[in-house]
Amino acid sequence: MATHFTLSLSPSKPFKNSTFFTKNPFLHFKKPLFITSFQSPQPAAAAVVQTFWQWLSDQDVVSAKTPAKPGLVPQGLGLVAQRDISRNEVVLEIPKKLWINPDVVAASEIGNVCSGLKPWCRSEEELAELQGTQLLSTTLGVKSYLQREFLKVEEEILVPHKQLFTSPVTLDDFSWAFGILRSRSFSRLRGQNLVLIPLADLVNHSPDITIEDGVYEIKGAGLFSRDLIFSLRSPISLKAGEQVLIQYNLNMSNAELAVDYGFIEAKSDRNMYTLTLQISESDPFFGDKLDIAETNGLGEIADFDIVLGNPLPPTLLPYLRLVALGGTDVFLLESIFRNTIWGHLELPVSRANEELICRVVRDACKSALSGYHTTIEEDEKLKRKELNPRLEIAVGIRAEEKKVLQQIDKIFKQRQSELDELEYYQERRLKDLGLVGEQGEIIFWESK
Repeated sequence: MATHFTLSLSPSKPFKNSTFFTKNPFLHFKKPLFITSFQSPQPAAAAVVQTFWQWLSDQDVVSAKTPAKPGLVPQGLGLVAQRDISRNEVVLEIPKKLWINPDVVAASEIGNVCSGLKPWCRSEEELAELQGTQLLSTTLGVKSYLQREFLKVEEEILVPHKQLFTSPVTLDDFSWAFGILRSRSFSRLRGQNLVLIPLADLVNHSPDITIEDGVYEIKGAGLFSRDLIFSLRSPISLKAGEQVLIQYNLNMSNAELAVDYGFIEAKSDRNMYTLTLQISESDPFFGDKLDIAETNGLGEIADFDIVLGNPLPPTLLPYLRLVALGGTDVFLLESIFRNTIWGHLELPVSRANEELICRVVRDACKSALSGYHTTIEEDEKLKRKELNPRLEIAVGIRAEEKKVLQQIDKIFKQRQSELDELEYYQERRLKDLGLVGEQGEIIFWESK
């Protein structure tokens, strides 16, 4: 039987610049995986924080009574409670005049205002630690995207308008700015698609906080004022000296957290692997299959996120069966079945079809697992050592991806062992027609 069946486990979903503005309700301070700025020694950092605080004070944004203040924390910089703070209490209010959003940028001359920070991209040696992972593909995709965008910006803005810049803007400068915007901006706020909020962007993430909604908002400055302010609340009660923390995004995977924020969590539900399925254009039934997929909310290419310890996504098996449909099973593609075919695909169609999807998925898992240069056991041993933050992320990501791949392989190995026990379409149809006896035998009706 011809198998027009494409399954990709690596690379991961391609980087798309559109997700930059919509994916994350909050983007924060910690350094992205592929871009970072230098860390100053603590005394120098403390001096910078004090200068920043004085500037905010001069702008009448903060005072001695402000509940939280920037300070040195384990993550680098963060917001520290100056007194006891109750749950849902407002911690900061930043007026719109200090926000940096697209309108502000568009109305100003472009200048080099970040010359004190020295950006750099993840080295090739560090990328080598991500060998085989979907995170590597995403990271390289971002770097490639930045290089393309920089060439466009250089041609259309930097060279023709070089008088606006006090010094040449390099790819590193552009990458650093992108990293800051991606990791420190707020989005999907009232009337604001993307905005940088000074001071508020220092708030760090806690995996222990499970509340996202209502932590920050844009609201009016007062009853008779047209001014807007950004308001940040503490989702939990705090004692003086404790760090103000929030939940960045409950739905992001560890790979996404690593790319955007430069950290991962130990929670298993953050560990996922993306299966990418595709209806081949060379499939003689491409049009019919695509129509069925689109009718059921999918498309020619479909991504399925498999989470460690969780069941398979409910639409994965039906889509797999649709993509693999061939041979004597193609009668299900006829128009008479168009309104009911998805229901049929939710159950095994035929032994040949089910055997094919099991084999293809397992082969893809084995191929993906062979792309890693370490075993899970080797990674677990490394995780028990003192690692630098970037290596710790790489080891954590590749170990958990392999666990998810092994989980997928185990699921389909189990299905392979049950192929003779499954009930397929023809058997179900015969039962519906009353042509199967109690012992499973086919009943032949003779005319009298």
